[in-house]
Amino acid sequence: MRVAVAGATGLVGGVMLKVLEERKFPLQMLIPVASERSAGKKIRYAGQDIVVITLEEALALKPDIALFSAGGETSLQWARKFTEAGTVVIDNSSAWRMDPSVPLVVPEVNGEVIAGGNMLIANPNCSTIQMVMALAPLHREYGLQRIVVSTYQSVTGTGIKAVRQLENERQGIEGDMAYSHPIDRNCIPQCDVFLPNGYTKEEMKLVNETRKIFGDESIAVTATAVRVPVVGGHSESVTVQFKKDFDPDRVRALLDSEPGVVVIDDPSAGKYPMPVMSRDRDEVFVGRIRRDESAERSLNMWIVADNLRKGAATNTIQIAEYMLRKGLI
Repeated sequence: MRVAVAGATGLVGGVMLKVLEERKFPLQMLIPVASERSAGKKIRYAGQDIVVITLEEALALKPDIALFSAGGETSLQWARKFTEAGTVVIDNSSAWRMDPSVPLVVPEVNGEVIAGGNMLIANPNCSTIQMVMALAPLHREYGLQRIVVSTYQSVTGTGIKAVRQLENERQGIEGDMAYSHPIDRNCIPQCDVFLPNGYTKEEMKLVNETRKIFGDESIAVTATAVRVPVVGGHSESVTVQFKKDFDPDRVRALLDSEPGVVVIDDPSAGKYPMPVMSRDRDEVFVGRIRRDESAERSLNMWIVADNLRKGAATNTIQIAEYMLRKGLI
């Protein structure tokens, strides 16, 4: 089993390497891949130093699996070249997510959409992943009608440059800016670029990807995405209206029994999910579960997850594990 990691020197790529090792993914050959600028560097994996190579060099090796986390333009240029060479590509960028021919997968939610012959699989947006993980068991029980989500997103979702901006600002150091505004002691109500409809790309990802994953275009979704001065871990305030009425205790039980979801919901004791507790964890944490008293059949909840792990690297690797179990690789 030869596994290539495209973007191995980046923030998500580094976490992919860590998760592959932690989960003892059954590979015999790791192929770390990056831009020509980073080629020749060494990364550490399973006690060994491995030289980083270019995409062109990796393609010639014909890996069995390629995990892409090198940006949308790179994925658009290279993903199909790898699949044509017989490599299964799992792409973490937004490049292929809404392509009707490409499955968009969270294994615990809709892994069954992957069929034999699918050589390119898309990993959803980090904010989408944690939200659908929490909503999936409730959708099965009550039927989703409308979702209102506000996100509180870590600077790690932007990349290492944003992390350095925050660190520099906290230390009073001038440096490169990932954002057009200060992020320390601030909240920026913009994640990604604005679209003609007044929403950002990040907000529309939550709308479109949620509908695709659940296979239901009738679900009404509206989103506001905000960048906050947190290093690691996205949080979401979600209000969901169901087609059927619900019992909050039953909601907690459904979430508690869902693989990959952890309920922390004892607000009177100060127990609820926070991004600090999600760091380096693969679970999705849910709390502040309560009936919305302003609308019928509506529920409020708070959802937190490590955006670099379950929101990116871990979900990508879980897709590969799912495909191996099903004999699709």
